[in-house]
Amino acid sequence: MPFTSELVDEMNVLVKFSRSSDLMGIKVHSDADPDIVAATERLYDKKLITAKDGGYLTSIGRDAVEHAKEALRILRSHPE
Repeated sequence: MPFTSELVDEMNVLVKFSRSSDLMGIKVHSDADPDIVAATERLYDKKLITAKDGGYLTSIGRDAVEHAKEALRILRSHPE
């Protein structure tokens, strides 16, 4: 199953969260890119974040961020 543009938008929102602290959330303003606003709302509906406009990560959200950032790291790496 390929990544849809909606899933890519959700992944882009997830990787904005810091893995270093549970006390660092994000805020997506209503005048942000509509695709990012919609992606953030979907993440809230999926219970990965605590607020429709960002907030903090839930437990499953922290897992999702960890995996998203690891996938990004792997895909950005250059084979030696």
